[in-house]
Amino acid sequence: MEKIKVKEVDNVVVLFAGDSGDGMQLTGTLFSNVSAVIGNEISTFPDYPAEIRAPQGTLGGVSGFQVHIGSSKVYTPGDLADVFVAMNPAALKTNIHKVKKGGVIIYDEDSFLENDLTKAGFTTDNPFVELGVSETINLIPTQLTTLTQKSLEGFGLDGKSILRSKNMFAFGLVCWLFNRPMDKAEHFLENKFKKKPSVLEANIKVMNDGYNYGNNLHLSIPTYTIERSSDTKPGKYTSISGNTTTAFGLIAAAEKAGLELFLGSYPITPASDIMQVLARRRDLGVKVMQCEDEIAGIATAIGASFAGCLAATSTSGPGLALKSEAIGLAVMSELPLVVIDVMRGGPSTGMPTKTEQTDLLQALYGRNGESPAVVMAASTPDDCFHYSYMAAKIALENMTPVILLTDSFIANGTSLWKLPKLADMPEIKPNYVPADYKNYNAVSRNEETKVRYWAIPGTEGFEYRNGGLEKDYVKGSISTAAVNHQKMVDTRAEKVQNVKYSIPELEIIGNEDADLLVVGWGSTRGHLMDAVSSINEKSKNVALAHFNYINPLPKNTEEVLRKFKNIVVCELNSGQFAAYLRSKIPGLNIMQYNKVQGQPFTAIELEEQFELILKK
Repeated sequence: MEKIKVKEVDNVVVLFAGDSGDGMQLTGTLFSNVSAVIGNEISTFPDYPAEIRAPQGTLGGVSGFQVHIGSSKVYTPGDLADVFVAMNPAALKTNIHKVKKGGVIIYDEDSFLENDLTKAGFTTDNPFVELGVSETINLIPTQLTTLTQKSLEGFGLDGKSILRSKNMFAFGLVCWLFNRPMDKAEHFLENKFKKKPSVLEANIKVMNDGYNYGNNLHLSIPTYTIERSSDTKPGKYTSISGNTTTAFGLIAAAEKAGLELFLGSYPITPASDIMQVLARRRDLGVKVMQCEDEIAGIATAIGASFAGCLAATSTSGPGLALKSEAIGLAVMSELPLVVIDVMRGGPSTGMPTKTEQTDLLQALYGRNGESPAVVMAASTPDDCFHYSYMAAKIALENMTPVILLTDSFIANGTSLWKLPKLADMPEIKPNYVPADYKNYNAVSRNEETKVRYWAIPGTEGFEYRNGGLEKDYVKGSISTAAVNHQKMVDTRAEKVQNVKYSIPELEIIGNEDADLLVVGWGSTRGHLMDAVSSINEKSKNVALAHFNYINPLPKNTEEVLRKFKNIVVCELNSGQFAAYLRSKIPGLNIMQYNKVQGQPFTAIELEEQFELILKK
């Protein structure tokens, strides 16, 4: 018997793609979870259409899931796939540019018939030649449909149900290819389908048959071994999405602050999972209200904040626009509020399932009047927990709305997350009114920090009224006096700017004498890290400064940026953060690299851009 070749690699990228109904999101999630549980680092990118179900076999209906697994820290889902599982010709045509030379394409031979090729817009009977697929790519035709049907003979399932299981055959085959433990895979399937025993039994059977198919036939490709990550510190880990960690961060903050958590929201892609995760945690005292619209959602949250809860609302770009007046109310009434904006392609309805960073200026300035709020951005699915927690901490300790920006890329993507211990999290000390305070009213504040004192309704001696009308700085009564209004505007702005004294300073990753400083914010961090690291390995001199705190900026921002003659700001919009930096720190030589395609950067394109700048 021919000995199976085993290729030891540090990291590998796998791409699953097919119709929206082919179960690619489930397949990718299962493969990611199994990889995470055996100690690999992971980063994933689910990419699916906004349509509920596009016509089967068409380009518009392709759903993909890309996962990067490694034996050391991985920062992105990868640029190009080592292994591509294509369930039909449309998936092949849509994603062929994502396969690296020397890679492997496993495709369902049964789904590459004449009618399938025509639906995907092919004009010949050989899609690989028509697409100019490199001869270095190893093509592995597999009769996924036929083999799944044979696997489930005698199960009493109808034809449609049988075909829905062919993703499990592909999953089993890929588990063989990467030496994934089948007992772990079965465990995840049991959790997924525990209420559907017949479906569970069928999926486990097909999955194991897929694994055995690869193992018994010794397909003409080597298997892969990826060692357990050496960067992983001891502790409990799980594979988790950014939306889930965002929800968990709010729960942890409420526990730490000794408050009840209230979320008032309206469902919107891609933020709805936050509400769904929190709605399942009534055991922790979490209260969730699914409202009739975006405005009602934030209005209930403001009411909960006034009543003494840690209050939050979740949304995406269109919803943030609708919430703008109510955010202004929270600014004017100086109530703590966490607003989570999971950015997506816009404007208007735009591209609901695609990613962008195009809500930044809306978060900073999208309200009437002088309406300052703290603005933050998370960078990875796992650090959404930290920044959600910190958003709540800043809101409660500074009596201000905090807008936390994530986006579809990190909200739906997953990474390896170490479960934190609540005892290790920073203290949260809401700015309650001192018990011996006299003559309390709606604007009573700490004169040193400018933070308003928080009195919980029903506390004897601290009754007060609050609202959206301007108030007298001393009395708290309604006032339209010109000088008073100026003082109140300045006070609210100063309070927000004072937050910079409690957030981390901006750090430079790399050489502080670099020829080029790369600047990014939010979810672009991983791709920027990979590109900068790759260039520096070629003896070039590039550094990275990445922002998570945007308003206010870290207090050393100007000092750091003025050290560099050449700065390039990279962001998934048309230059919003670059414009913001220019307004805050005039005179900087800022270049821009922008992309608004509904897709994240790739490290390859960034590296090419930085190389061009260095040659000038």
